[in-house]
Amino acid sequence: MDTAPSTDKMLSRRDGVIGHVIFNNPERHNAVSLDMWDAVEAILTDFEADPDIRVLVLSGAGGKSFVSGADISKFDEERGSAEAVAHYNDRIKIVYDRILQFPKPTIAMINGYCLGGGLNLATVCDLRFCSAKSKFGMPAAKLALGYPFHSIQRLVSVIGAPAAKDLMFSARHIDADHAYRVGLVHKLVPEEALESFVADYAAQIGANAPLTLRSMKFIVGEVLKDPDERDLTACQDMVTACFASEDYVEGRTAFMEKRKPVFKGR
Repeated sequence: MDTAPSTDKMLSRRDGVIGHVIFNNPERHNAVSLDMWDAVEAILTDFEADPDIRVLVLSGAGGKSFVSGADISKFDEERGSAEAVAHYNDRIKIVYDRILQFPKPTIAMINGYCLGGGLNLATVCDLRFCSAKSKFGMPAAKLALGYPFHSIQRLVSVIGAPAAKDLMFSARHIDADHAYRVGLVHKLVPEEALESFVADYAAQIGANAPLTLRSMKFIVGEVLKDPDERDLTACQDMVTACFASEDYVEGRTAFMEKRKPVFKGR
């Protein structure tokens, strides 16, 4: 059964072990409003609690855009005062952090424009795959918007300071090939093959041991923290849980029997 978000501009779908989060505002290139961010958080909560969902794929409806950033038509309502701006920024930071810390692997499937907040959204996903027609940009300087530390930090961590400065200072769009060269995306795929490629890749992840995936993602997050903020005890506890699991027995047995393992996440 699929999740029922509070707005029809956000959709979700289950496809085996894959949970889909779909931005559904194609007439505005999937620009995002506050109610859409609220719906994203509700979908994340649902998929996180579902043991059958092992991978998350984020995408945009309509075939023209992934996400083109904040819905500018809502700026007067949602970002028209200092208080409103603070509320908006706090709200989307919560959602970005939820995706960044989501315990299951996340994939951004990018087909078309990936701009502003959409680029931020892509950088909080673990993996990014795009069609060859995709365009990327950070147009804040054309709108006199301020970008908070955490958003710039994530972009810098993915593509490095020089490439991030190029995007931010120029406010220009770069094509998919450029995005691949600077490490923004992991692979370019022809548009007609993008969905099947991502589905196959996500299924491959979903067939692996969930406890191992969860521990690896958590530990990578700890590696990226300052040393005095790392929870090394939690890291070791997760590693220990992998070796104590039924899945570890299944993995060894399947290897000896020369068959594919069937992991249960316990």
